[in-house]
Amino acid sequence: MSFGANIVWSEIAQATADTLLMLGGSLALTILLGIPLGVLLFLTDTGQLAESRLANRTIGTVVNILRSIPFVILLIVMIPLTLLLVGTSLGVAGAIPPLVVGAAPFYARLVEGALREVPRPTIEAVEAMGATRLQIVLKALLPEALPGLVSGATITAVALVSFTAMAGVVGAGGLGDLAIRYGYQRFQTDVMLVTVALMVVLVQLIQFMGDRLARAFDHR
Repeated sequence: MSFGANIVWSEIAQATADTLLMLGGSLALTILLGIPLGVLLFLTDTGQLAESRLANRTIGTVVNILRSIPFVILLIVMIPLTLLLVGTSLGVAGAIPPLVVGAAPFYARLVEGALREVPRPTIEAVEAMGATRLQIVLKALLPEALPGLVSGATITAVALVSFTAMAGVVGAGGLGDLAIRYGYQRFQTDVMLVTVALMVVLVQLIQFMGDRLARAFDHR
């Protein structure tokens, strides 16, 4: 049988669309959850504006626990919660909750690191003008840390591509599911190679666009 004989391009197209949906939906929610978590980790740390050892340790412990769970296990453990939230543990919808829970703590730590790079005098200058904590966060911390936040989102997006592939193990759809069902279970090497090539291209595009955005926002 010639190379490519097993490839059904309509299935490849559908799997690619499913992967992009999973990636887009989970990345948007990850950023929405990860930024507030990262800000809280930063603000409650020693010497910061809302220093609280208890709050910092509590949030940090939860973040670290979620980060330490292998994603494949998280997929299985979260099935009851996923069913409660979206009504199914299969397909694109069923993959997004565990993707977000797996990626948001990771991004939160990257956000915390980006905020630590903001020069202390910048924060003190805004604080001296009488700004509230919320104003300091919105008008000083986040704008100054924007290149780091974009770089962190890029790293997280690349990780999510890998997570979407693993989600194929539990029938989430996408390129990972296609690679497992045809490439692995049916030994169709051509399908496996095409799906891997598409995921490599996707990662390269994400990294390229993320790097360009980070440079565009960096005015130093």
